[in-house]
Amino acid sequence: MTEKKSGQVDLLHGPILKSLIIFMAPIVVSYAFQQLYNAVDTAIVGNILGENSLAAMGSCSSVFDLFVGFANSLGAGFALVSARAYGSGDETRIRRAVAGSIVIGAVTMIVMTILAAVGLRPLLKLIQTPESIFEEAYDYISVIGLWISVMFAYNLFASLLRSIGNSVMPLVFLVISSLLNIFLDYHFIATFHMGVAGAAIATVVSQGVSVVLCIIYILAKTKMLVPKMEDFKNLDGELMKDLAGQGYAMALMGSIVSVGSIILQSGINSLGGTDTNIIAGHTAARKVYMICNLPFIAMGQAMSTFISQNRGADQGERILKGMKLAYVYDFVMAAVVTVILLLTGRTLVHLISGSTNEVILHNGSLYLYVVGPFYAVLGVLIQTRFALQGMGSKWIPMISSVIEFVGKVIFVIAFIPKYGYMAVIFCEPIIWCFMTAQLLYSYHNNSYVKETKKKMKASA
Repeated sequence: MTEKKSGQVDLLHGPILKSLIIFMAPIVVSYAFQQLYNAVDTAIVGNILGENSLAAMGSCSSVFDLFVGFANSLGAGFALVSARAYGSGDETRIRRAVAGSIVIGAVTMIVMTILAAVGLRPLLKLIQTPESIFEEAYDYISVIGLWISVMFAYNLFASLLRSIGNSVMPLVFLVISSLLNIFLDYHFIATFHMGVAGAAIATVVSQGVSVVLCIIYILAKTKMLVPKMEDFKNLDGELMKDLAGQGYAMALMGSIVSVGSIILQSGINSLGGTDTNIIAGHTAARKVYMICNLPFIAMGQAMSTFISQNRGADQGERILKGMKLAYVYDFVMAAVVTVILLLTGRTLVHLISGSTNEVILHNGSLYLYVVGPFYAVLGVLIQTRFALQGMGSKWIPMISSVIEFVGKVIFVIAFIPKYGYMAVIFCEPIIWCFMTAQLLYSYHNNSYVKETKKKMKASA
C-alpha cells in the first residue's frame, strides 16, 4: 500500500477511540452542513413564503428521503467494498471496485430518474398530500427527483475518499457548496421569486459544485481511486456481485425504511385536513431531530469504514474493541442530546419554522421531548447495523428495516387514527427498541464475531 496522504486517518493501527474521533469529526461537520442545506431551505421557505409552503415541503419530506436515501446508501455500500480492499492492501481491487461502482451507479441513476419523471405526482396523491399544498410539494420534489444523480455522485465520491481514511476533503467541498446553497436559496426565493422550486434548484446546483470539486481532488491527489481503462475492461463477476450485493442491500434497506416513512407521512398528512399546522410543526421538529442525529450517524459511518478496513486486514479483535467503545459513546451522547432538547426544544422549533403559532410550537416541541431519551437506543441501533454491513453482511441488517416498515404500517392503520399525533410521536421510538434487539442478536451471532471471540478466548 502506498504512503498515506494528508487528511487520511490510520484506522488499522494505534489507539482506536482516538482514531475514530479524529476520523469522525469531519463527518459530523459534513452531516451538519448537509442538514444545513435542508434547515436553510426550511427556514427561508417558512419565513419568506409562509406556513403553507413550509407544509408543502414537509408533506413530501419522506419522498425526498426515499430518493436521496436510496442514492446515498447505494454509494455508501459500494465504498464498503473499496474499504475492505484498502484494508487488505489490494490497490488493483480498489480501482476495479471504483470502476464497477461507476458502471452500476450510472445505470441505476438512469432508471431512478425515469421513475421520478413518471411516478412522483401519483406518489404524492397516494400519500394524501393536501390539495391546498399539492402543486408546491410537486414543484419541490420533482426537481430533486429529476436530478437525483447529482446527489448520488457526491455521496459516492465522498464515501470513496472516506473508505481510504480521508474524511477531511469531503467536508471541505461540502462547506463550500453549503455556503453557496445559502446564497442561492435566498436569491432564488426572495429575489427571483421561484417559490419552493427555487430551494430545490439551489440544493441541486450546490451539490453539483461539490461533485466537481471531489472529482478534481481525486484525479489530482488520490490515484488509487482513479480507475484505468483496463479496470473497466477487467471487471470480474465476483467483484461486481460483491458491489451489487453490498450496494443494493444498503440501498434497498434504506428504501424499505423510506417507504415506511412515506406510509407514516400519509398518516401525518391525514391529521392535517384543511389545517396544515400539525404538518408544519412536525416538519420543523424533524429538522431538529435530524440535526441531533448527526453524532450517532457520523460515528456509524466512521465505524463502517473502521470495521470494513479491519475486516479486510482480518483484525477481528480490534473490531470488537471498537464496537464496545462505540456503544459507550452512544450512551454519553444520548444523555447530552436529551438535556439539550428538554431545555431548548420549543425555541428550536420556533427558529426552524419561523412561526409563533401555538399549535406548531406545541406539537413540534412535544415530539422532541419524547424522542430525546430514545437516542441511546437509536445510537446502538445505528452502530450495530453499520457494523454488520462493514463486516460484509448484506441482507441480515435488512431485517431491521422490515421490522421498521411493518411497525409503521401498524401505527398508521391501527394507532394514528385512534390516538392522533401522540401515536406519531411514539411510533419510531417504540419500533427502534424492536429493531435494536434484532440487530444485537444478529451481531452476536455473526460468524466472524463468534470466530473472533473463540480466538480471543483460546489465546487468553
